[in-house]
Amino acid sequence: MPKAIKKRIIKHAKTEEEVKGTVLKAKQLAIEKKKILITLAGVIVISVAAIGGFFIYSSSIKSRAEKLEYEAYKIYYGLYQKQPITKEEQYRMARETFKKAYDTKKSSLSLFYIANCYYEMGKYDDAVNTLKDLNQKFPDDERFVPLSYYKMAMASIKKGDRDEALKFLDTLYNYKTGAYKDLALIESGRILEAMGRGEDAKRRYEELTKSFPESPFIEEARAKLGEKKD
Repeated sequence: MPKAIKKRIIKHAKTEEEVKGTVLKAKQLAIEKKKILITLAGVIVISVAAIGGFFIYSSSIKSRAEKLEYEAYKIYYGLYQKQPITKEEQYRMARETFKKAYDTKKSSLSLFYIANCYYEMGKYDDAVNTLKDLNQKFPDDERFVPLSYYKMAMASIKKGDRDEALKFLDTLYNYKTGAYKDLALIESGRILEAMGRGEDAKRRYEELTKSFPESPFIEEARAKLGEKKD
C-alpha cells in the first residue's frame, strides 16, 4: 500500500516591515525599562540624601543646643567671668541662654536649670511651674525628675507652704529609683519638726537609720533621735 504523502506546510518568511516592527518594539521596551530604572535610582538617591541630610541637620541642632547649654552653664556658675555683675543679672542671663538652648532642642537639662535660675532669683512659683513642665515632658528622665521634686519642695518651703513641700518629698521618696530616698526622709523630718510634729519627724528619722545606714545624713538622724530619747 503506497505511503500517504504529507502535505508540506509552507512557512512564510517575515517581511522586512515586520522585522523592523519587532526590533522597534524591543527597543521601545528597553527604553521604558531604562527610564524606570533611572527613576528608581533617582528615588533611592534622593531618599538617601534626605535621610543623610536629616541626620546632619539633627546633629547640627544638637551641637548648637549643647554649645548654648555650656555657655549658660558658665554664666550660671560665674565661670570665666570677665566683668563683675550682680547675682540677679547673672541668673537672668543664664536663664535666657538656657531658654535659647531649649528652643533650639528640647532638653530636660535646660528646663532644670531654667527652674534653678528662677529659684535663685526668688521667683519660686515660676520655678515650680517650670519643674512641673519638665516632669510632664520628660517623665522617664531619671536624672532630673527626682531632683525636680526635691527642688519643688525647697521652693515650697521658701514660699512658706510646708504641706506642699511634704507632698513633693513624699513623691520623691516613692519615686521608682531609690537614689534620693534618704534625702526625702531627712528633709521631711526637718520640716515636720519645724511644724511641731515631733512624732511624725521621729518616724522619718527612724526609717532613715533603719533603711539607709550608709546615708550621709545618718549621723544627723541619729542625733535627732538621741535628742528625742533624752
